[in-house]
Amino acid sequence: MKDVAARAGVGLKTVSRVVNGEAGVTPDTERRVQEAIEALGFRRNDSARVLRKGRTASIGLVLEDLADPFYGPLSRAVEEVARAHGALLINGSSAEDPDREQELALALCARRVDGLIVIPAGSDHRYLEPEMRAGIATVFVDRPAGRIDADVVLSDSYGGAHAGVAHLIAHGHRRIGFIGDQPRIHTAVERLRGYRAAMEDADLVVDDAWVSLGSTEPERVREAAAAMLTGPDPVTAIFAGNNRVTVTVVRELAGRERPVAFVGFDDIELADLLGITVIAQDAAALGRTAAERLFRRLDGFDDAPARTVLDTVLIPRGSGEIPPA
Repeated sequence: MKDVAARAGVGLKTVSRVVNGEAGVTPDTERRVQEAIEALGFRRNDSARVLRKGRTASIGLVLEDLADPFYGPLSRAVEEVARAHGALLINGSSAEDPDREQELALALCARRVDGLIVIPAGSDHRYLEPEMRAGIATVFVDRPAGRIDADVVLSDSYGGAHAGVAHLIAHGHRRIGFIGDQPRIHTAVERLRGYRAAMEDADLVVDDAWVSLGSTEPERVREAAAAMLTGPDPVTAIFAGNNRVTVTVVRELAGRERPVAFVGFDDIELADLLGITVIAQDAAALGRTAAERLFRRLDGFDDAPARTVLDTVLIPRGSGEIPPA
């Protein structure tokens, strides 16, 4: 700043006012300071500036997998809210590993981020209690925190799954399979609960062979779908618990002669062109709502932790409207 001030022929305070966009500088003086800044390649030291204010102007996002298409809009929405508040976003993937989640979250806290948004992989988040007491605002998204009270923003997994299965039942199906994620994951459990409730509401008994929870790896999903679609009483419809399951099931069904109705939880790319009926959740709204909640906390909002549940939408496109063979 001293070099800029000397080159522009002004005092340090004038340079500070120009750099920080403050009033009290004439247009001619501001022009000379800006020319000096450009000539010298001066950059404001944001780290020093924000630390003087007690903030680092950064937030952390811990999610499951950056490569998962579902998390792209969510992450982008968080970033947009952060940018509007003058903050940077730092994110990382837990790979659905509770230990990795804890490692990432604590590493971000060690770098003194102002707040955290966490899509939890684990079921015990007491490790964050000291950080939260120290002032790091924390919001959970997509799944609730385990064993602590914290803000959480969710999609209506139960209601969405119930609506999707009820849609299949309304089109004549009585033998409906459910293929979901691992049973320790909150969303998988809630979607299975919605499936069972819809079947029960229609007085339909669920055969154990119609339900499969586990890894979303394609081989596992293909085997589960194939098992449900063979035998003397195969299912006539399948409900998929998330986008990765949907992609694999669609590929499995494409090679079969007998038509099988299908509804997937989560929209996927090209689903409209392929005619796939889905239960769509708004990933961007999840991220935006969580980030806005986080910045309210950072602004001093100190009421009790809140649970926000966002609606899902049934989008009929053809696959869920196929009648039983």
